[in-house]
Parts: sequence; structure tokens; C-alpha cells
Amino acid sequence: MSDLATEIEFDDDGLVPVVAQDADSGDVLMLAYADREALTATRESGLAHYHSRSRDALWKKGGSSGHTQAVREIRVDCDADSLLYLVSQEGGACHTGFDTCFHRTIDGEVVGERVFDPETVYE
Repeated sequence: MSDLATEIEFDDDGLVPVVAQDADSGDVLMLAYADREALTATRESGLAHYHSRSRDALWKKGGSSGHTQAVREIRVDCDADSLLYLVSQEGGACHTGFDTCFHRTIDGEVVGERVFDPETVYE
């Protein structure tokens, strides 16, 4: 069995897109980016880590909210240029308080569930 981590095609900024999907329901929770440091931290800890493009820093999902993602499996797409984290989500995945970042239709209809109040979580 080979370790595909060495074959990951990071972009010119050293990032690879990561889709986080609920391992039980199959719901897509969010899209984020990982660099080598984030991928290594995820594999070592079992908790999802990403690279924050806005802060240009390592970001542990749930570091400030407590809404962590336990990574059950990491999958690599056929071109090795994107990843899928199959996760067990604790609390909401979206920083706006919803269970998923994909909680609106293109027409603006809210189809997700708000599971926490971000104003109390991110004081």
C-alpha cells in the first residue's frame, strides 16, 4: 500500500482544496484549503486542520468554536489535486452557525439548519 501524500499536487501557493463531507450522512459540509503543514497535522492528530488563506496560517477546525471535525478517512481524487476529508462533525461546520457552509440555494433560499449562534460562540 503506497502513501499518496507524497503525490499530492499542491498549487503554486502550496495549497490543495479539501472538501469536508459528513461520513455518516454524506452531506458536504465545507470547502477549505490545506498546505503540507495542515495535511500533516490532520494525519497526526486525527482532527481536521486547514490553511487559512485570510490569515495565512495553520487553522485547526474548531480551535475557537469547539466545533471540531474528527477525520475518519482522507481520500485523494484521481488527479491528486484535491482531497476529501470524511469527518464526524461536532457542532456546526459553518462559522455563520449553520450545519453546513452550503446552506443556501443560488436563489437565496435557506435550506440548511442553524445549529449555533455565532455571536455567542465567537465573542
